[in-house]
Amino acid sequence: MNNVTPLLEVRNLSKNFGPVQALNDLTMHVNPGEVVALAGDNGAGKTTLIKAISGVYRPSAGQVMLKGKEVSFSSPQEARESGIETIYQDLALADNLTIGANIFLGREPMRKAFGFLPVLDRKKMAEAAKSTMALLDFHVNRLDAPVSNFSGGQRQAVAIGRAVYWNAQILIMDEPTAALGVPEQRKVISLIHQLKAQGRGVIFISHNLQDIFAVSDRIVVLRRGVMAGERRIADTTHDEVVKLMVGG
Repeated sequence: MNNVTPLLEVRNLSKNFGPVQALNDLTMHVNPGEVVALAGDNGAGKTTLIKAISGVYRPSAGQVMLKGKEVSFSSPQEARESGIETIYQDLALADNLTIGANIFLGREPMRKAFGFLPVLDRKKMAEAAKSTMALLDFHVNRLDAPVSNFSGGQRQAVAIGRAVYWNAQILIMDEPTAALGVPEQRKVISLIHQLKAQGRGVIFISHNLQDIFAVSDRIVVLRRGVMAGERRIADTTHDEVVKLMVGG
């Protein structure tokens, strides 16, 4: 193996809920500037794995390493502060707020009006929205519009933009293209290529093999909580991945 320190490494990770073993002795890693796809049927352990990485669950056994150091998160907030951001399908955006307000959701910047009165720093929020969206090569002319006015792909960009603004090193993307039309899917795929070019690591969860092959460097296939196989995308086919998923 080359001597790049992985951004994220999961070693011998297990998670059980009572007698149910949802994840069993799983080892995987993500390098800087790499997209690793997670594939597997429902119940394969994908969700358990990302929740164990992102601080929702505590693993029953094994280690999570970030840039070579072991980490243990007691909440998603802690994981976020360490640079692991999860973008779930529902995006967790506040529809009635602007891009800037969504970027700072829960971490609103304040300024002092008249030297003493704390008020929202809207200018800082607008500037952050503009610079972040430009970094993703995503140009929205209505920065003051509520995000409910935006299309699915644009909303996805806002969620990614928020993660980038807070300097996420690892982005876990759960079915990011599922509810989108084809042009929007392409936009999200190109956003992921941008993240890759910036040296971030992406864990990409999708049922859509076409998207996986379009964007990933490697694919990790889970089946019933164990690793069924790992392949470089360049060295595998849709058929082989499906066989790994169903076990045949």
